[in-house]
Amino acid sequence: MLIVFGAGVVGILVEAFAPRRVRLTAHAVLSFAAVIAALVALVVVSHHTGAHTAVAGSVAVDGLAAAVEGVLLVSALPALALMVRRDAGLTHTETVPLTLFALGGMMAFTSAEDLLTLFVALEVFSLPLYLMCAVAVRRKDLSREAALKYFLLGAFSSAILLFGVALRFGATGSTALTAPSTDHLLGGGGLALIGVGLLFKVGAVPFHSWVPDVYQGAPTPVTAFMASATKTAAFGALLRVTLVAATDVRSDWRPVIAVVAVLTLAVGSIAAVTQSDVKRLLAYSAIAHTGFLLIAVFAGSSRGVGATCFYLAAYSLSTIGAFAVASVVRDHTGEVGDLARWAGLGRRRPLLAGAMSLFLLAFAGIPLTSGFVAKFGVFAAAAQQGGVWLVVIGVLASAVAAVFYIRVIVTMYFAQPPEFEPDAVGIGWWAGSAIAIGAVSVVALGIFPQPLIDLFTGLSMVGR
Repeated sequence: MLIVFGAGVVGILVEAFAPRRVRLTAHAVLSFAAVIAALVALVVVSHHTGAHTAVAGSVAVDGLAAAVEGVLLVSALPALALMVRRDAGLTHTETVPLTLFALGGMMAFTSAEDLLTLFVALEVFSLPLYLMCAVAVRRKDLSREAALKYFLLGAFSSAILLFGVALRFGATGSTALTAPSTDHLLGGGGLALIGVGLLFKVGAVPFHSWVPDVYQGAPTPVTAFMASATKTAAFGALLRVTLVAATDVRSDWRPVIAVVAVLTLAVGSIAAVTQSDVKRLLAYSAIAHTGFLLIAVFAGSSRGVGATCFYLAAYSLSTIGAFAVASVVRDHTGEVGDLARWAGLGRRRPLLAGAMSLFLLAFAGIPLTSGFVAKFGVFAAAAQQGGVWLVVIGVLASAVAAVFYIRVIVTMYFAQPPEFEPDAVGIGWWAGSAIAIGAVSVVALGIFPQPLIDLFTGLSMVGR
């Protein structure tokens, strides 16, 4: 975290003092070096230390924190590759150091062992994202509207979470996650409000209304980072809260998570079928994937934790790859979001359409892709803990979701091209690398998932 935050501070100095012509190059070198250095430090620290707390007990250094932080850092690399392009569609180059601040806040969020630390980390990564949503070069009004919606709804969710922290403090006399509650009603109510704040961040129903508008309006590189990293960090925090702080109300929160998972699967899968904009379709797809992840959280077991981490790793890289493809399908006016205008892309750009098809098949959970292994792990964990009925609903939701994923593939390869065809021009090395990383991850984690599954199995957790 210190490496990432330090690089963010240096990036602000670069923005203030470096000549404009070299800023983007300097940001690229600095951000990639920082993320790689942080990843190396994470591996070294995780290998040589056991589960413990740091910073006066407010930060957990354990297996869950290491796993989620590793997923965040790895997924940040292709996301940053999209941001440092000259044609990224961002009005300000300080978006890159803002991304580093958001990344550091997410790492703190997922490893917070104290409720006040959880809230501070939430604000540290949320505030940069509010700003980043408003820096689109084209469709400025839509971008600013997305930022305003995200800010207003995010402020409400943060206030609700903070109120939950206050209630939990009243019930336990401490802000530590592991503090036992002396008042079941007050402590349970506090955890419920904290859960609302976390469910907002993951985009679960009924706290999902911001997702389609923000994903569509924000610059596509920012959307890619937000769709992968925010969900990863929020689910890391949700796992820690439910498995460490909510042990005294376990019988209460599991049915609630189950109901939210079912509603999220239903809304995400059904609403996506009607979408005609690619980014909105991917947004509702993200809501549906939140439902699958909540099924693993429902399990409340070590296997469920491992399944969640694997799902986050597979989903993050494939999502960034899908948004990378969306960012380079363009015409003379900029990105083409209308799905009907993607017709014929398979003939004009077979590699680009092939990569998008691969990501969509992974989202649908087709065998030999990372998505299939991820969903199988989630379903197995839930079934082991008595959630067979949830597995049945999840399978049905996967079948519905396959409809709109296949619709995109059919449009790219078999639909009649429009009179004025968009053309994917200027893909460039940066966007190409992000797409390639996503495609390789889909195949590699689909065919050889066992090493990562073994790594995520039996993760240690402070306080559990």
